[in-house]
Amino acid sequence: MKDHEKLEELKKSTPARIGVGRAGARPLTHTMLQLRKDHAAAVDAVYGEVDESILQQLGLFTVETCYGNKVTYLKRPDLGRIITDEGMAVIRERCVKQPQIQIVVSDGLSADAITANILDVYPALLDSLRANDLTPGTSFYVKGGRVACMDHIGEVLQPDALVLLIGERPGLVTAQSMSAYMCYKPRKGTIESDRNVISNIHRGGTPPLEAAAHIGTMLKGMLERQTSGTNFF
Repeated sequence: MKDHEKLEELKKSTPARIGVGRAGARPLTHTMLQLRKDHAAAVDAVYGEVDESILQQLGLFTVETCYGNKVTYLKRPDLGRIITDEGMAVIRERCVKQPQIQIVVSDGLSADAITANILDVYPALLDSLRANDLTPGTSFYVKGGRVACMDHIGEVLQPDALVLLIGERPGLVTAQSMSAYMCYKPRKGTIESDRNVISNIHRGGTPPLEAAAHIGTMLKGMLERQTSGTNFF
């Protein structure tokens, strides 16, 4: 009985599949069906798209990377780091140059993550920037983006800091997890250790509104210290 109580306590502390039982050498039917359901949700998240009405509601225009299609996107991560020439022309035309804070949204590896979280995170992030006396530039959406697309954007717009809200690689616990990657003066040649990140933004992880407040505070600190990444801490 004592061991059973410890197992139940452990199960309540994690979303991992532990103590699910078995029928002979195989998982229970309901466990296997849930696993297949979660796997299907992960696949849908990768191949899905963010509804245009959501982007319009937030006032975000769209540019694309050189990813071409989802199959190429998965095989060639490097193409998701480069905005198309047409996209860069739109960014130059429509965006404020040298903004204090540049906000970019991208589907990344989970369109569902953006769909589930962005309507909460984005307005709250704008509130957090105002509370920290920070001024955003012209926000927009990047279709088929990878994290390092922020460096290509940084080369052109030259913001003091850039935050990329992007869908994470979906797992079997959730397909709706978003990350916020931040970098002080991102430019060509930026390495991953130069970035700050708040990950697992979803209703079962870091709550969207809490994450937005934390992003604003971290951006304020980055500008004050004039650095980001490992040098920030």
